[in-house]
Amino acid sequence: MFKALLLDKSDAGFSAALTELDEARLPAADVLLRVEYSTINFKDGLAITNRGPVVRQWPMVPGIDGAGTVLESTHPDWKPGDRAVLNGWGVGETHWGCLAERARLKGDWLVPLPAAFTPRQAMAIGTAGYTAMLCVLALERHGVRPDAGDVLVTGATGGVGSVATALLARLGWRVTAATGKAAEADYLKQLGAAAVIDRAELAAPGKPLQKERWAAVVDAVGSHTLVNALAQTRYGGVVAACGLAQGMDLPGTVAPFILRSVTLAGVDSVMAPMPLRRQAWERLARDLDPALLEAMTSEAGLDGAIDAAQRLMSGQVRGRVVVRIG
Repeated sequence: MFKALLLDKSDAGFSAALTELDEARLPAADVLLRVEYSTINFKDGLAITNRGPVVRQWPMVPGIDGAGTVLESTHPDWKPGDRAVLNGWGVGETHWGCLAERARLKGDWLVPLPAAFTPRQAMAIGTAGYTAMLCVLALERHGVRPDAGDVLVTGATGGVGSVATALLARLGWRVTAATGKAAEADYLKQLGAAAVIDRAELAAPGKPLQKERWAAVVDAVGSHTLVNALAQTRYGGVVAACGLAQGMDLPGTVAPFILRSVTLAGVDSVMAPMPLRRQAWERLARDLDPALLEAMTSEAGLDGAIDAAQRLMSGQVRGRVVVRIG
């Protein structure tokens, strides 16, 4: 038996509760992981609070991230005692996830835990931080560099935004952080932001082309925020888009693309190929300051995961929340 957070939906309604499950109920896969830490991402928050159609099969153990130790394996790349990290692959959506003491997962989904990180630090990064690194890699892949000008980070006090701010500042960028939480300006400057602006400057409909301000953008918000960021991006600039906190719509025009040669680079973390995942984790181990990672992290036990998800969805969380499983 093991403890797990279990979500269920039936004619009686939706439920989320900490319970005990038999290992025999775990889905089929070739690696059994003892989960030591997980985390609450935006997608986890949607699932646990039933605010979005994240879960595709019921019942479901949520938790799209996990870090821990291999207990059993029939996969050739993994043996008992190995330390591993899981991000995405539909876990917590169509396959039982890591907000549990045990998870049975496919070995092809796992990345070796970098020696630079403990399981707790890996989950302080989690999908949010790994996505932020994918955004940085996208900017670099499209040829934009810190000497080209300022970079805008939207949703800056969130998980993606916090890690992106810290990474970009350390890599030499002058970061402008957009947030709706004016009281968190000092926090963002601690992470490396050179300037902080009110998200209201970007959240409402704007002109198709606006004053050129940004050489690059990391956007986790979508909708009008992304459209305005595109309209303010300099000629030849790059915008990495990875989120939809404001909405899935893109109510803009082609003007930034055909008149300023702006590149909109989509960033997906869920199904990213393994070589890109490994590169992202290698770069996180090199480029993310552990002290700043700790400054953006709070912790909850597995019995506090539901409350943490509710606080996240109510905008009461900054940075990252790790969930201590053991």
